[in-house]
Amino acid sequence: MVVIIDPGHGGKDPGAIGYGIREKDVVLGIGLKLGRLMNENYPEVHVVFTRSTDVFVPLIDRSKIANKNKADLFISIHANSGGTPATTGTETFVLGLHRSKENLEVAKKENSVILLEEDYSKTYEGFDPNSSESYIMFELVQDIYMDQSLSFADAIQHQFKSRLSTSNRGVKQAGLLVLRQSSMPSVLVEAGFLSNHGEANYLSTEEGQRTIALSIFEAFKKFKAKNEGNPTAIADKNQRSANNSRNTEPERVQQPRDTVKPEKAETTEQKSVEPDKTEPLQETPQTTKPETTDTEVQGTTYYSVQIGANTTPIEPVPGNFKGLKNVRREKTDKYYRYYIGKETSVEEIKETWKQIKLKFPQSFIVSFVDGKRIILDSSK
Repeated sequence: MVVIIDPGHGGKDPGAIGYGIREKDVVLGIGLKLGRLMNENYPEVHVVFTRSTDVFVPLIDRSKIANKNKADLFISIHANSGGTPATTGTETFVLGLHRSKENLEVAKKENSVILLEEDYSKTYEGFDPNSSESYIMFELVQDIYMDQSLSFADAIQHQFKSRLSTSNRGVKQAGLLVLRQSSMPSVLVEAGFLSNHGEANYLSTEEGQRTIALSIFEAFKKFKAKNEGNPTAIADKNQRSANNSRNTEPERVQQPRDTVKPEKAETTEQKSVEPDKTEPLQETPQTTKPETTDTEVQGTTYYSVQIGANTTPIEPVPGNFKGLKNVRREKTDKYYRYYIGKETSVEEIKETWKQIKLKFPQSFIVSFVDGKRIILDSSK
C-alpha cells in the first residue's frame, strides 16, 4: 500500500496565520508525526510526503506525486481560519460540489495557493479560485473513489470526536483542486481553527499535533484493514460463481483495489450524478421505478455499467441522463446508484460501456454476484 501525506502550504505560502502561529508549520508537524506512526506500525506501507520540510510545492505537483506513485490513499492536512474568533472544530472534506457558502469559502481559501504559481491560469485551464463561476466545473465530478473517501473521512471525524473536546464539524464536500487531480481515495483534513486562540495554541503544541496525527492514523488502520486481501483471488472466486450460474467461460476480469463497501458517512452534503442539472428531480410514485433489492438477484451473476451515485434520488429518465434510456436506480445503504445494462458476459457489457463513456467518461463496469456489487477494472 502506498500512502501520500500532504502537509498543506509551505515555503513562501504560510497558509492561515493566527496569533503568530502559521498553518504551514502546524500541518508539517502533524504530517511528520502521522508518517512516523505509519512507518513504525506498518513497515510494509510505503509513505510518501509531498513535502517533509518548509518548501513551497505547487498544488498540481502534489497530486502528480500521488498519481506517479500510484497511491492507494491521499491525505492532505490543513488548518482552518475564519468565521468569528469563537469558531472551533475539525472537519474533513472529500471532493464534490459545495452545498453551502461556508464550504465554498473553504475551497476558495485552499485553492488560492495557485495564485502564487507562475502561469497558474494556463496550468489550471483558466480556473479562478476567487470566482464562484469557476466552481461550476465540480458539478461534473463523478468520483469512482467517492465511497472510499467518504468512509475514510467519516472514520477520521469519529476519531476526532472521541479524542478532542473541540466541535466536530463533520464530513463535507467542496471543490478542492488538490483532490480533483488525485486519482485515488482522497481527503482533506482541517485540523482546527487558527483564528481561535485556544485552538491555535493547542495545534502548535507537540501534544496537539500528536493527537491529530493519532486520530488520522487510527482511521487509517480501519481503511487499511478494509483494503487488505488478495484482489486476484477474489476476482477468480467471482468468476467461478459466474461460471456456475451461466455455464459459460467469461473473460477474466481482475478486481482492482477500489471495492470497499462504504460506511455511512455523517454528512449532509450531497453529490449530484447529473451534470446538466444542479437540482435533482423529486421522486414520484407515478414516474419512478421501484428500487431493486438484493433478494431480486440472488443466485444470478450479471454485468452493468455504473454511471454515478448520489444521496438524493434522481428519476431514471432520459432527460436526466443526457438522453440515455433504460437507466435503473438501485439503493444500497444511503446511496442511490445509477446503472445501465444487465449482461451475462463481460464482452457484451464492454460494448455498452464504450457508448456510455462518450457521455459519462467516468462511468465504469460493475458485476453483481448473488446480489453483491463488485467494481471491475474496465481497462482489462
